[in-house]
Amino acid sequence: MQNVRRSWEWLIAGVSLGALGFLLFMGQPFPAKAQESKRIQYKIVEVLPDTQNMQTMLNEFGSSGWELVAVSMGNMTEPRLIFKK
Repeated sequence: MQNVRRSWEWLIAGVSLGALGFLLFMGQPFPAKAQESKRIQYKIVEVLPDTQNMQTMLNEFGSSGWELVAVSMGNMTEPRLIFKK
């Protein structure tokens, strides 16, 4: 009786391990992508301090894929627009 019981235990363990192995083999693969390093470019543009000129430059660089990240006042008379892409 003890041998029959152990046989069932081994059978259940074997079927369970087989099912687990099958699920691991057939399941979704784990994403093993390496981190891609993003290449970021920066551009600093000095513009005249009038609204129309700044808007023209913002639209021009924005349509080329540049994003405005900061505005600094260089020598306090000419704003510097800092873009990144």
